[in-house]
Amino acid sequence: MSCSHVNGPGVPLKKKLARFLPGLIILALLLAHAARVLELPFVSSLDQVVYDIKLRATMPNTVDDRVVILDIDEKSLAEVGRWPWRRDRMAQLVNTLFDRYQVSLLGFDIVLAEPDDSSGLKTLEQLGRRELKDNPQFQAAFRTLRPQLDVDQVFADALRNRPVILGYYFANEGVSNGALPPPALTPQALGGQAIRISGWKNFGANLRQFQANALGAGHFNPIIDTDGRVRRVPLLVEHQGAYYESFSLAMLRAMLGNPRLAPGLALEDAYASVEWIDLVGQQGLLRRIPVDANVAALIPYRGYQRSFHYYSAADVLANRIPPELLKGRVVIVGTSAPGLRDLRNTPVGEVYPGMEVHANLIAGMHDGAVLEKPQYVDAIELLLLLLVGAAMIFLLPWRAPLRATIATLALLAAMAGLNLAAWHGGMVLPLASLLLLISTIFVLNMSWGFFVESKAKRQITQRFGQYVPPELVDKMSRDPGSYSMASRKAHLTVLFSDVRGFTTISEGMEPEALAQLMNEYLTEMTLVIRQHHGTLDKYIGDAIVAFWGAPVADPEHARHGVLTALAMQQALTGLNLRFRARGWPDVAIGIGLNTGNMTVGDMGSSIRLAYTVMGDAVNLGARLEAKTKEYGVGIMAGAATMEAVPEVVFRELDCVQVKGKMEPTTIYEPIALASEIAPSLRDDLAIWSQTLAAYRARDWDQAEAGLAALSGRHPGQRLYQLYQERIAAFRAEPPPADWNGVTRFDSK
Repeated sequence: MSCSHVNGPGVPLKKKLARFLPGLIILALLLAHAARVLELPFVSSLDQVVYDIKLRATMPNTVDDRVVILDIDEKSLAEVGRWPWRRDRMAQLVNTLFDRYQVSLLGFDIVLAEPDDSSGLKTLEQLGRRELKDNPQFQAAFRTLRPQLDVDQVFADALRNRPVILGYYFANEGVSNGALPPPALTPQALGGQAIRISGWKNFGANLRQFQANALGAGHFNPIIDTDGRVRRVPLLVEHQGAYYESFSLAMLRAMLGNPRLAPGLALEDAYASVEWIDLVGQQGLLRRIPVDANVAALIPYRGYQRSFHYYSAADVLANRIPPELLKGRVVIVGTSAPGLRDLRNTPVGEVYPGMEVHANLIAGMHDGAVLEKPQYVDAIELLLLLLVGAAMIFLLPWRAPLRATIATLALLAAMAGLNLAAWHGGMVLPLASLLLLISTIFVLNMSWGFFVESKAKRQITQRFGQYVPPELVDKMSRDPGSYSMASRKAHLTVLFSDVRGFTTISEGMEPEALAQLMNEYLTEMTLVIRQHHGTLDKYIGDAIVAFWGAPVADPEHARHGVLTALAMQQALTGLNLRFRARGWPDVAIGIGLNTGNMTVGDMGSSIRLAYTVMGDAVNLGARLEAKTKEYGVGIMAGAATMEAVPEVVFRELDCVQVKGKMEPTTIYEPIALASEIAPSLRDDLAIWSQTLAAYRARDWDQAEAGLAALSGRHPGQRLYQLYQERIAAFRAEPPPADWNGVTRFDSK
């Protein structure tokens, strides 16, 4: 007969929502920012910083001699006079540049919006109409001098039929003045398709006669980012339904023979976004310039200030510059004098001449060096955030700190490498959101590990360190949330061991020697229990209580319990050799094992708790240990334990009915692993099995014959003597008719 048993419920892993939630919130915020649903200024600011670092790290830092900057500097103001100069002086500058120096293209990074009255022409005109109206000498001299005195016309004449590009600006304040050039594009040129673009209400442009004689003109307006720096210039802006090109684009078109503009459009709802601008000549495409959502081009700064040759305007007027230095060059006239306010804050300098900003963009567009930041980079950012965020949030918490750190650094390096690869391939990808996501989630996980898990691990170590082996404590500390001291039902295996004749041993030894003996004994036995993944419950004097399957789940708890019991008996042999060498008595122990449903957890009083097991299955294990001496065996196990360990050979000892229980249970003695059983022992077990069957069948003669044979082989063994005594008693007083071989335990 054997007792049935039911497997205890498993312990489910707890979801760490509290740990995941902060990471999910951060991911959601960054996704909203990438999708332009929510603006996070600090993320944009960090992206600007990262952009500037990449720009400075990769710019060529060489001087481009194709574009020359003619600087109205402090030297020029000192020699020629304060600004603005007379228009005839400006005309002289234009004539000198084209006639003496033979420049290929001239651009003015200044606005000439007001008439020049410094020659006194208006005063002379008033005199000629009034006081000197009838003075023929005055009228004759005035007609001769008038062309020279009309300095605005002198300057306009200097511009005529020459490749000169003027500059102007747009504004939303004030009123418009001056004359705009013809628009670069009209709605009709776009097929009536409206585009998403920056618009302006007013402008400040050059005098009409200047604009009429110039080859073209472009606006100066840069895009000022939130940190005040200039990184982009809108190549097209809208004013009163028409589209006007930037100064740098107008200069580039003049360099290339004035090709037409052909925007690359991507339709979105009722609007179209411009993704690039093509310059198309008679022979086809000349240049393609990528633009962002603002139809702006990123300025490809070549280096820090003076990436182009600077010459003083005073030196040109005085013919002090060798002609070959300017011949065939593109010249931009501007000013670096602080008082004239054409200084910009840029990624490569906080006080940077505006005309050099134009020069960088002109050269970059000419060389095809303008970086691309298309609309779909937002989708790329969203995808990367989702992939990286999911990996960081749901995988990182399960890594050990060192592995988590290495994985985070590897992920940072991968994202930075991908970003730099895209940069070198001509595309700008956002990086700040990914850096923030990775670093923030890493810090959160490390903080959680330090403040929450480390506390839980310390509690695990403090509470379970005295019960379970160190390797199991380490396993538990990796996931402390899955282990609890709370009481629960579980299917476990319990072990009870006790020293036989401890009273006799203690009476024959000095207290110090007894304490040393017990310390060594308990240490040796505890080490065996720990080596087999057991949980030490308690010491009760010389008794040991241990169990398997909690707090760490162990599907082989019965096997580990049985192997522990066998190993304890084996270890006791070596221990007794050491005890004899010291003159100490031998120690014999009895071990009881049982498997079944038990209650496990912290139990006790409000004053003191202990992590222990309780229940009928535990009580049976204690009773089995107590009966080992009666049966003359070192280990006794319940039926459920035997059934769970088929690789171990057991000897059936008896079928018993314990006090307080109606159902009988079969008890066994584990002998050894099946692979280690000697042939002679197998013969003994076979004889014993036949003898036990004869005993239960009331065949006393056959049973006694089997017992006699076994006792002859193993004289003095208590188990055989016990059954011989029972048979003798039954011969004297036969058992009742309903006797089925079950032995009743009248005591607990």
